[in-house]
Amino acid sequence: MRSIFAIAAATIAMTFSTCIAQPLLEPELRLNIFPNNPPRVALTFDACSGKTDERILQTLIDNKISATIFVTARWIKRNPQAIVELKANADLFEIENHGAKHVPVIDFPIKVFGLEAAGSPEAVRAEIEGGAKAIEAAFGIKPKWFRGATGLYSASAEKTIAEMDYKLAGYSVHGDGGASFSTRRTASTFGAAKNGDVIIAHINQPSKPAGAGVVEGILKLKANGFVFVKLQDAFERPTPQINICNRCADSAH
Repeated sequence: MRSIFAIAAATIAMTFSTCIAQPLLEPELRLNIFPNNPPRVALTFDACSGKTDERILQTLIDNKISATIFVTARWIKRNPQAIVELKANADLFEIENHGAKHVPVIDFPIKVFGLEAAGSPEAVRAEIEGGAKAIEAAFGIKPKWFRGATGLYSASAEKTIAEMDYKLAGYSVHGDGGASFSTRRTASTFGAAKNGDVIIAHINQPSKPAGAGVVEGILKLKANGFVFVKLQDAFERPTPQINICNRCADSAH
């Protein structure tokens, strides 16, 4: 029994030391600012799994607002009608890679925001390739940007993403807190965005109050004269700032 406890303790210690020794990275991305032009932001939405928040999608379509949407293979499989809508409005929407199974793209064993990481270099590649294949099958396009689940990465996984010829999609504003914010807080966060911000929010949580705040915040930005751009139109070769993130604790995403 003592040996079992000793092995368990050693495993826990090894996992903890791995987390501390290899801090997670959180890329930050901003648009270039042109002082004589109207203010602009990039709206980026994660479609992780589950359903589609039609409140957000229809607001974008009705107001002809451009956005970049990061989809997983899981979400594609479960949302055929949304795929039709996105393809029918291809001029508005840029579709990019959010992975196959929505697992954090970290190549060592760890749990982040309640999700088990890919855990190995091979699993990282499988997550990226699986998402790309699903997008090519559903949309007939090859994605150029990648954003992993949680938006956190190990340094070596970031190198793998670059080697696979993807641009890494960071952000500068957490618009809806992983769809956990209230309507009021989400609307306020969006409304406070500044010229050059890249906003991340979620378009797969139709039952959450955050979605109503996303709609309110988008319309406020529009009323304030903001221009909305897709990542593919704003960047050729982005150089995101990398922030070290020590949030290894488990919590809801």
